[in-house]
Amino acid sequence: MLCLFVACSSPTDPDRSVEESGPHAVGTRRITTTDATRSYTFQAWYPSTSAEAEVAIESLEAEPLRTRTAGLLAAVGTCPTRRLSVAVDGEPEAGSFPLVVASHCHGCTRFSNASTAIRLASHGFVVVTVDHTADTMWDSLDGHEASLDAAQLALRVADLQLAIDLQSPALASADRARLGVFGHSFGAVTAGRLAQTDSRVQAAAALAAPMENPLTPGVKLAEITQPLLFLVAREDNSITEFGNKLIRDNYTAATQPAWKLEVADAGHWSVSDLDGLIPAFDKGCGAGKRQDDGSAFEYLDPALGRSITASYVTAFFRATLDAEDGAEAYLTRGFPDDELVSVAHHD
Repeated sequence: MLCLFVACSSPTDPDRSVEESGPHAVGTRRITTTDATRSYTFQAWYPSTSAEAEVAIESLEAEPLRTRTAGLLAAVGTCPTRRLSVAVDGEPEAGSFPLVVASHCHGCTRFSNASTAIRLASHGFVVVTVDHTADTMWDSLDGHEASLDAAQLALRVADLQLAIDLQSPALASADRARLGVFGHSFGAVTAGRLAQTDSRVQAAAALAAPMENPLTPGVKLAEITQPLLFLVAREDNSITEFGNKLIRDNYTAATQPAWKLEVADAGHWSVSDLDGLIPAFDKGCGAGKRQDDGSAFEYLDPALGRSITASYVTAFFRATLDAEDGAEAYLTRGFPDDELVSVAHHD
């Protein structure tokens, strides 16, 4: 059936290959750099000619964070991602692949959306994630909570600009002329701000948070000229229904082509590989209470939530950075379950 689909489908049929790993093996490499004031840690995810192997996610960290991550994982249930299929320090595949940079949630890490980064890389993208300056999970656990303000937003945008310009053999195949950005939570605001202020960005996606909002000023939808994707987690008790309404308002206000998907039974962390890792990330893991009536329910299976996110983000960037008709068709009518995922689109 797959062969028949590939051979016979028209360009406007939804390309459901985004729901699975793509044709490329995925390499990953930790990259550190410093400037006059601080050090930075990035993670590159890229098409590779090396063989993948299943590795513990904590093994991608340097000590002492490797041991700390292992300790957190040992203390919780099955919601967080524990293993990744990658070629650690793998040989980059030759070619020219679009570059996507990603911004993690407030008090998270560069592995927050590792599953989405890997899916993208397997479909022919180079992805760079970054531990945001002064706003990682480790900062928060050590009692140094970053502020959700314009100053922190500026630091985050600067981190992403460093990621775009980062030089490394792992990034040799990155095509910076085809540049996208996505972010989760405060990372969604960061992605919006980068799209607004950096003309190199050609597409931007916001996961489980609005780009423009009154609580974290700095983003103006009217000044964003790129295609946009918004993901609404319907049972998001972190940003609440007020925040979800702002996402819907962002979608309506977008001046360029925009897509909005709403995922039933998804919580704020359902898009993240850190789902349930610490108490602050529990809203998306296990039992919850619905926003409308407070009734009990079970959050969406974490692996399914991450897969839906990866599928749509991959389709979005394949459609906007590579102009693939099948990927664009997936964005509007690809997912087979309308009760689980509903999608809207406007030009």
